[in-house]
Amino acid sequence: MPASKKTARRSLPVTSALAVSLSLTSLFSPALAPAAHAADPSPSGSASPSATPPAAMSTVGGEQLGRPGTQAILGGDAPVVPKGISARSWIVADAESGEVLAAHNAHWRLAPASTLKMLFADTVLPKFNKDDKHKVVLSDLAGIGAGSSMVGIKENETYTVHDLWLGVFLRSGNDAVHVLSAMNGGVKQTVADMNAHAEELQALDTHAVSPDGYDAKGQVSSAYDLTLIARSGLQKKDFREYCSTVRAKFPGETRKGKKGKKTRSSFEIQNTNRLLTGDSGLDAYQGIAGVKNGNTTNAGATFTGVAERDGRVLLVTVMHPEKEEHNQVYKETAKLFDWGFAAAGKVQPVGELVPPKSAETSGGGTDPSTQPGGTASATSPAPASGGAGGKAVASAASDGTSGIGIALGITGGVLALVAGGVFLVNRKWPLRGK
Repeated sequence: MPASKKTARRSLPVTSALAVSLSLTSLFSPALAPAAHAADPSPSGSASPSATPPAAMSTVGGEQLGRPGTQAILGGDAPVVPKGISARSWIVADAESGEVLAAHNAHWRLAPASTLKMLFADTVLPKFNKDDKHKVVLSDLAGIGAGSSMVGIKENETYTVHDLWLGVFLRSGNDAVHVLSAMNGGVKQTVADMNAHAEELQALDTHAVSPDGYDAKGQVSSAYDLTLIARSGLQKKDFREYCSTVRAKFPGETRKGKKGKKTRSSFEIQNTNRLLTGDSGLDAYQGIAGVKNGNTTNAGATFTGVAERDGRVLLVTVMHPEKEEHNQVYKETAKLFDWGFAAAGKVQPVGELVPPKSAETSGGGTDPSTQPGGTASATSPAPASGGAGGKAVASAASDGTSGIGIALGITGGVLALVAGGVFLVNRKWPLRGK
């Protein structure tokens, strides 16, 4: 599907008082729930969630986002929402304006898998300088779940914070998460910090139990919340760098040679985000630049991605596709990106990504570039309410295709804090290597 032309960031005009907003509920059979994944062979007490969404969900970001089913209000020339999207929950949002272009069960609280590492990173990343060093002790690696993804951290070896974050983002290494958590005062403290930060972001569907997203009883998030969290994280320069890195060298184990000389080699790690790297039968998506993927028994496959095309930046989150085909979560994400780029400017928003609590009460703020990691938060003016000027639809046919090219980094752009307590994303958010 071709990319849409640039459009102004403003609410669409009301052109008809007769437009109706329909909510379509997709009911999935529990029999379609996926089997346990090898990555987590020991399911915890949080059993796979019901495949039927709640009748009522949170309305943070807009009343329509609390309804079950697909929510979209299309203008007359807007493309239909693509068919074949089997995810239990998804959302397509404009990263700059904060408008939610379409959503499906946006506030359904589901197991997040390693997409929860975005909250971990957004919470902990500003606390340490990237060149800080830490020598790993055995207790740092305690409590890592069986079958966890690992980057290969070794006891008694020293790593920089930069090394550890590469391990978190590229290999989704739970060992790297636990080492950083130990540096932050321990897992319990880190989880408490994450939950406090989620509340500050108004990611109120989210409750962290583990810092790494490993299945745990009561650990949940939503497509809406993961998108909020990603948007916050992407305001940090280091976050943007790590989530867009395709491959890197990671320190190996120190060994002694025959003459007693110590040497330490390194090995290559590659990002497991298949829309960034490509895979057999799957091209890298044009303009993709992160953010994070995950997969566990309870969560199924989850993914939040950010991509830029023709000056527009979109965020897409997909949670738990019911289809169990190879790379299904990426295929569905690519279809939703294609739709979003084609539909932008032709749809009425169905909600918005809300600001952090502090942004709602503050009359201003500090320059994010002066904060650790370049931290700031983002929101936008509220979208137009109601459905005037559009047609509300559910799934319909689409011939969305995967994009091409790899974004090797996001440089030069930050989400800018402006006067009056309003947070906006810099419209010039360049992505390299499109």
